[in-house]
Amino acid sequence: MPKPVTAPATLPTANGDFYMVANTLSDEDNAIRLKVRLFMETEVEPIINDYWARDEFPFELLPKLQQLGIGGLPYEGYGCPGKTMMLMGFVMMEMARVDASMSTFFGVHTGLAMGSIVLCGSEEQKQKWLPPMAALTKVGSFGLTEPNVGSGTGGGLETTARRDGDGWILNGEKKWIGNSTWGDLTIIWARDVADNQVKGFIVENNTPGFKVEKIVTKMALRVVQNGHITMTDCRVSEANRMPGATSFRDTAKVLRMSRAAVAWESVGCATGAYEHALRYAQKRVQFGRPIASFQLVQDLLFRMLGNITSSQALCLRLSQMQEEGIMKDEHASLAKGICTVRMRETVGWAREVLGANGILLEHHIGRFVADAEALYSYEGTREMNALIVGKAVTGFSAFV
Repeated sequence: MPKPVTAPATLPTANGDFYMVANTLSDEDNAIRLKVRLFMETEVEPIINDYWARDEFPFELLPKLQQLGIGGLPYEGYGCPGKTMMLMGFVMMEMARVDASMSTFFGVHTGLAMGSIVLCGSEEQKQKWLPPMAALTKVGSFGLTEPNVGSGTGGGLETTARRDGDGWILNGEKKWIGNSTWGDLTIIWARDVADNQVKGFIVENNTPGFKVEKIVTKMALRVVQNGHITMTDCRVSEANRMPGATSFRDTAKVLRMSRAAVAWESVGCATGAYEHALRYAQKRVQFGRPIASFQLVQDLLFRMLGNITSSQALCLRLSQMQEEGIMKDEHASLAKGICTVRMRETVGWAREVLGANGILLEHHIGRFVADAEALYSYEGTREMNALIVGKAVTGFSAFV
């Protein structure tokens, strides 16, 4: 039996930023990151397990989230802060470090919904929607995935749009649409029956013919309220059609931007699990000594920290490429695919450190393990991202 070990008077703080990547931010941007971290640690973490268990969203936090002033963080004008995509990545990481549901809510609203309007909307649409969305007084959703169409959205959307006089008639279904059960507007992507091209529409959720049912029995991201949308002769005006969305290539622009944010988000999820596991290992005593003093536990911590640090470096360079305007689909896909794989490994090892306690919500890690499964799949599965990268590096398309 190992000899008893007395813990040092002062133990190292659990810190997933081993290479100090936060130091690459300006003082002003770092202050925003720390403000988000404080909000997540003091307001979200104490209550999130209860909401996760009940499959509910903590609406009580919205006023405090609005006060952070981070809605539409990387966009210029229209009441948006006009910060960098780099800072957006750090904010997503900080949110997911405490709870991936809150980061997903924010990513869907700011990255996908607002991003669609920024990239594809008219000036009138930007003036109308972006200021209240930046203030988080209007909340958006992104309606792309369908019950029968997930990875195949590029060529097989079943939701249709038909021009009818001065408007459009939408028919079809969307599934897994975060924020849609209670939000104000949804970006709907539909196939125009006239030219068979994908078009984008801003649909207010109270529009006649637009019905949302909450998806229940989820095992992941339970705080996010995902909806199953059914549109039956749902009429929207021509003014709500985004003029910059005329094919799936335009949809892909939005996905390229948001995939980068999901890569950062997955790093945050892994970081949160690692830090909880480290703190637990420093305190948990077995065989007369803290388990953090055992070689096998230290090896697991080493592997987790290596995954996190290498993923941070990957995301850091990806954000730099975004700022330089040279990021392509394959760059975002590599980061999203690899970072989520490393996240999945890391949260699993974190649960391993805790043993049976790892499946208890009170230790948080079980929530990270479950939520990681959703991050691993949404915004493009690992396989789809692998094929995007594979086409770029070989010159051959392996898509069926």
